Order: sequence, then structure tokens, then C-alpha cells
Amino acid sequence: MTHPFPVKVVALQAGVSVATVDRVIKQRGGVHANTVRRVKQALDELARQSTQVGLAGRKFMLDVLMVAPRRFTDAVRLALESELPSLHPAVLRSRFHLHETLDVDGIVDLIERIRKNGSHGVLLKAPDLPAVAEAVNRLAAAGIPVVTLVTDLPGSARRSYVGMDNRAAGETAACLVGQWLGSRKKQQVLVTLSSNRFHGEEEREIGFRRALRERHRHLSIVEVSEGHGIDGATGALVRLALAAHPDITAVYSIGGGNAAIVQAFARARRPCQVFIGHDLDADNVALLKSGAIQAVLHHDLGQDMRRACQEILRAQGALPALAQSPSLSAIQIVTPWNLPVLNGLN
Repeated sequence: MTHPFPVKVVALQAGVSVATVDRVIKQRGGVHANTVRRVKQALDELARQSTQVGLAGRKFMLDVLMVAPRRFTDAVRLALESELPSLHPAVLRSRFHLHETLDVDGIVDLIERIRKNGSHGVLLKAPDLPAVAEAVNRLAAAGIPVVTLVTDLPGSARRSYVGMDNRAAGETAACLVGQWLGSRKKQQVLVTLSSNRFHGEEEREIGFRRALRERHRHLSIVEVSEGHGIDGATGALVRLALAAHPDITAVYSIGGGNAAIVQAFARARRPCQVFIGHDLDADNVALLKSGAIQAVLHHDLGQDMRRACQEILRAQGALPALAQSPSLSAIQIVTPWNLPVLNGLN
């Protein structure tokens, strides 16, 4: 297993000892399979962030822990790695802990491992659960700042939240659905969440319900949840909802799995007059281009990653404090006619 990186650098990236890295690289055996995977992942991360290795400057190691579908974590990884060089003279590298699904014990175990291994900061997307908040509090007590991404943990000691105003996003989606459906006859909107344990998704749903209640009382909601934004599980839930509710004519997809949702409507031979989603990942770009969905509520991930890293640097004293809290990310309404150019997606 050849590579151009010093063993100490690989060990830091993997969060294991130099001796363990040496055993893995020389294939001596006696190393747990999960540890071998972590060392190989570290080598891949170093290769992707090679412009940051060996640079002069104050060095910082970030940990990125996300529970989200791979299409979204891929977009976040690409955005973050694209932004790292712009933060010079600070030199940041990132270790990724990315899972499509992970129970609360697994999340807490990962956070504890980060705390024990040491880190300059954590970027976190996780469900809003008491055990997770307590683990974040232990990180903060150990001097490791946490910035929540996309979805917040408001009851924790996290340093800050970076992302859009999720309640306003839900209200925006309701406005679009109500206007584009046009007819004032009673209809149903399918609202899909990856999980009701995420604070950000809950806020989007609250905003959506409130705006419909205030301005579009003829529209009611059918909610499905716990598909985790994964195509197979989400598609199965949507097929059941369509079979039980013949008046569904629109979709507000809060939690993803949009290709599967579109396919479920097609299999049921049901029209979807308005489809609003979130985030310009590869799937949504393709769906917008094909006309299968009408709009995506987007926020600039590159800008978000830059702001999140700057918050970590401020916590470490490498940047001056801001006079006031930074504003939330702007909500962009993206349609097939105004698709921005995105790294590697279109």
C-alpha cells in the first residue's frame, strides 16, 4: 500500500497510532477491519486535500460528522474541500464521519471518540436528541467547538448554527405550492421528512403548515417520515401514501429521496402538479433539468462551509470575533431556468 504521506500525518488523519498505521500500510495483520477502513479512508481524505498537506501556517484539524443521505454528504464534502484553500494562511484539514443512518448510541460513540482523540472543531449534522446534546456539551467542556450544519441543536452548547432559516424555507415552499396549484378546490400536499428527529426538518414542516393555514386553507397535508432520505425506504412510504390518499396533487420534500418520490408517482400513474424540494445535489439537478420537479430551495453550501470553518477559527483565536452574530444563509429558489453552475454537479 504505497502513498506519499508521512506516517504521522496519516495517523493524525485517521485518529489512530503511528504503529497502527504502519501495520496497516505494511499489511502485517492483527488490525481490526474497521481500523483498516479508517486508515484507508484517511489516505483517501489526504489525497483529496493534498493542497493542504505540508503547507506552512497554523494547522487545524476539523471533524465532520453527518447523518444524511450520501448524495447530500457528497455535496457537503465537495463544498468543504473546495473552500479549504481559501482559508490560508490557516491550514485546515478535515476528517469525515459520514453515515446515511446511525442510531443515537452510534452518534454519541463517534462524538466521544472525537473528544478523546482531540480536534480543533466539529461540524455536525445530527438529530436533536438529549443524548446527542449532552455529548456536544462534553465536547464544548473539553474546549472543542461545535458548529451545527443545516439542522440545529438549540438546547446544546454548540457554538453556532450555519444554514438557512428553516421555518422561513417551509413558508416559502407553501407559498410556491399554493400559487402554482392555482385552483381553490380542496387538495392534499404530500410532505416527506427523512426523520422527525431533525430540528431543521421539524422547523420546515412547522413553517409550511402555518403558511398553508394562513393563506391556503383549501390545502391539507399528508405526512410521511422515517425514510431517512434513502430512495428505497422513501419510495415505499410514498407508494403507501398515494394508495391511501387519492387527492394528493403536490409534494413538498423536506428530507430528500426525490428520485424515488417521482418514480412512485409514475408507478401509480398519478400526476404531481407541483414538486418542491431542498438542496442542489446531483439527483435534484437531474430532476430539475428533466422537469420532474419544479423548484428546489437552495443555500450556497460553499459559503456555508466557509462560514462554518471561520467560526471554528474564531473559537480557536485565529480570527477576530464578530461584532454581531452572522446572518443565516439566503434561501434561493432554483428552477430549471436559473440553475447555477455547481462544482461537479452540472
